[in-house]
Amino acid sequence: MRTPFLMAGLLLLAAPAQAADDHPRSTYVTLVLQAFAAKVQCPGTDVVYQDLVQKAQQMQLPDGTTEQVRKAIAFMHTGGKMGEKQSDDVMAEVAVATQATDLDQRRLGMSNWCEKQKTNLAGLIRSKGG
Repeated sequence: MRTPFLMAGLLLLAAPAQAADDHPRSTYVTLVLQAFAAKVQCPGTDVVYQDLVQKAQQMQLPDGTTEQVRKAIAFMHTGGKMGEKQSDDVMAEVAVATQATDLDQRRLGMSNWCEKQKTNLAGLIRSKGG
């Protein structure tokens, strides 16, 4: 019975690695989702929206990508009460990023995950007031 769960977990772990090579937007969606998750779940952490926009520009993503991703994350994580539904591919990328992030948080524990994000998301998250 564990094999299907193990395989699903391995696929989720492999998805971001493949996404980095083939789909820069998927990588970006994961970064944005993790940045907002850190803001919500890690005490003393904040996100500067302009930093996310600059990262999208560095990754040569189309203008408006940050806002699409933000709206998709808000829509998915509030059950449609906030944000706006985006294209199916963006919504799917948010779903995969959510699953991968949830898996990481469970595997590492929330305090370890938060600590790891300070390094992984340097330049995208900051200490509040800093």
